[in-house]
Amino acid sequence: MKSRPEASVFQLYGWKEVAEKGFGHRAHYLSRRKSGALSAVFPLIEVKSPLFGHSLVSTGFTVGGGPLADDEAELHEMVEEAKALSQKLGVSYLELRDVCGDFEGFVKRDDLYADFKGPIAQKEEDNLLQIPRKQRAVIRKALNSELTVTIDRDAKDFFALYSRTMRDHGTPALPRHHFERLLKLFGEACEILTVRHDGRPISSVLSFYFSGVVLPYYTGSSHEARSLGSNDMMYWSVMRRAIELGMREFDFGRSKVGTGPYAFKHNWGFKARPITHQFHLVKAQGLPNLNPTNPRYRLMIEAWRRLPLPVANFISPFLSKDLA
Repeated sequence: MKSRPEASVFQLYGWKEVAEKGFGHRAHYLSRRKSGALSAVFPLIEVKSPLFGHSLVSTGFTVGGGPLADDEAELHEMVEEAKALSQKLGVSYLELRDVCGDFEGFVKRDDLYADFKGPIAQKEEDNLLQIPRKQRAVIRKALNSELTVTIDRDAKDFFALYSRTMRDHGTPALPRHHFERLLKLFGEACEILTVRHDGRPISSVLSFYFSGVVLPYYTGSSHEARSLGSNDMMYWSVMRRAIELGMREFDFGRSKVGTGPYAFKHNWGFKARPITHQFHLVKAQGLPNLNPTNPRYRLMIEAWRRLPLPVANFISPFLSKDLA
């Protein structure tokens, strides 16, 4: 099933351990087989939270996933099975993330997030020429600087940058053990790339490699990263690293429409693709709105940005475990 174009790293069975052992939530992996071979899979994470409610999400703690089947009939049968499970569990809603298709009883929303994806050229100069001139100049400047790049299997330096960035964005960070678990679970399909200046880590990204696609997923950087061009160096280095590993496509990941990260990715020459989330409402009376653009969370976000980093890192695991 890995060969199907809609297959992603977020449908892998490892996310069951992430949800259950890492965050204490129950995972329901629906699957079917034909002639002994896997023909359909539907990863579902049940999230129970006193703050954020009770939901069934495919796939929780990721930005994608959803049902995957060899044929359309089986796909719809799996969705009906998930709907029945959501009723049995008594959740507020069942959510499918980044899933195309029309399913009975679901409400769609596609105005919040967009994804950016495109091919990577094999030759470095061809790859540069794919990038708009202004952004290309930024990359060339970074390449001529004293920045260095390392591939890491230890999450220490990455986590220091990631947690600071999340605090500055007003969002609780996932705990360090989450990233250590990902590196262990997914092996060579998951690694950290870090950009350093004078030996100090200033930008770092944890990427997934799956079915010819590289996805730089979790990132972090220091305050000096922008002036040194290290974030540009970081993404360029991920592209070239991906070629070494046999990847052919670069997935810049999702961003909220109209935000700085959305504009940054657009400047690299990638076209935005609207992401569709689909919701089957069970007990909920309306669509959930748990994203940071919700005015309800504005005061909490501003307060979080003012926390000392050690305090934010201490509190974060108690909140982020429910931010599926």
